[in-house]
Amino acid sequence: MRVSRLEKSIGIEVYATSSPGIGGVIRQSCEDFVVEELLVNGSKAEALTPYTSPSTQKWSSTSRYLLCVLIKRDWDTFQALEAIAKQLGISPQKIHIAGIKDAKALTAQHITIKDAKPEDVKNLSIKDIKIASVGYFQTKLSPYYLLGNSFKIVIRAISHTKPAIMQRIEKVAKEIATLRGMPNFFGHQRFGTIRPITHLVGKAIVKGSFRKAAMIFLAKPYPLEHEEARIAREELYCTQDFKKALETFPEHLHYERLMLEHLAKKPDDFKGAFRRLPVILRKLFPQAYQAYIFNRFLSKRIALGIPLNVAEAGDYVVKIETTGLPSPKLHEIVSQEKISEINSAIASGKMCLAIPLVGFGQRLSEGVQGEIEKQILEEEDIALENFKIKGMPELSLKGGLRIALTTLKDFKVEEISNDHANPRKNMVRISFTLHRGSYATAFLRELMKPRNPIKAGF
Repeated sequence: MRVSRLEKSIGIEVYATSSPGIGGVIRQSCEDFVVEELLVNGSKAEALTPYTSPSTQKWSSTSRYLLCVLIKRDWDTFQALEAIAKQLGISPQKIHIAGIKDAKALTAQHITIKDAKPEDVKNLSIKDIKIASVGYFQTKLSPYYLLGNSFKIVIRAISHTKPAIMQRIEKVAKEIATLRGMPNFFGHQRFGTIRPITHLVGKAIVKGSFRKAAMIFLAKPYPLEHEEARIAREELYCTQDFKKALETFPEHLHYERLMLEHLAKKPDDFKGAFRRLPVILRKLFPQAYQAYIFNRFLSKRIALGIPLNVAEAGDYVVKIETTGLPSPKLHEIVSQEKISEINSAIASGKMCLAIPLVGFGQRLSEGVQGEIEKQILEEEDIALENFKIKGMPELSLKGGLRIALTTLKDFKVEEISNDHANPRKNMVRISFTLHRGSYATAFLRELMKPRNPIKAGF
């Protein structure tokens, strides 16, 4: 089945299901893509109804971390946090999150604000942002406390009849159930869809070329981005004039303008320019390149017909906790002697196949999977040691393991009906839950099989 050029450019080269998709478009409005965060303690951040903390949760008023629910519409996570910090008169580094949420969506998530009180957030007024304090937390929030996300999604502009839509959904869902999960690809938003350059910037950083990294981030245009931005990038590419670029770059290119302000004064200090960005954002660049390589590892395994729900000698496997989350620290490489025992554990849901997230401290797989990984790293001209980034050590990546399949939980077709926003077309409302680190778009691409992911809203 044909995969788009865009998806291949981010390392997603295959489909795991062979059933035809339903087509359609996501994100015609932010309310069509609702994300609600779930913490391991049972707390759910709700986007559509007032938040109530679970009765089992005991809040400590002596804690220095105020726990809030942040509901945002059509906001980039980092820019939302900066806007909140600015109104509170604090450093953005005092606000912590468990996970990054989609920008073009209606999302609800937990945040902690260090040394804040409920009355501090009560009077915040930022367009399309709501914050409700719900108590106190024992420490700053981090991905450790994140269980997953619940999704409520509307797919619009579907050309098929209602019975055909249901039939196609059922076939894809059945294939995913037979696989015992869906491929755990890093989704489109990890790289950028209109401008999929995050991993390209990351590769240049990993290879130690900060000038190249900066010029990709600032000056590499893409045809579908906003015309004013595209023209400004093209001009910078030709002139290399950072002072002039600061005059022409649109205000909404907030992070580019931060870097340009620095380069206008110090045109050769590309490391310094990157350090104008929040460190959590800077880390996304090498992490995106790490994600791209993982996607290529996973794609190649699927393309070669090597199963994801059965381990082979040399593969990594990790234990699955009672929460359903993987425990990457509890891992082993499958030996020929233990292969039968391990595959029994995989079949019973106690273990799962894992694939390396490359880094300076992570060994590759062995066996056939190891050969796949070595070949791709050779093609990329990258060594594991490159992820120890000498020019900016705070961005170094030790590496780790990521499960190859992720479980699709509580999947439900809520409604199939006429799409009044797109006459003579149909729409479907679906809901499902994914564990942390897994992407809704990885499932939606299997369900929709989009010919053009950008037009389809990815």
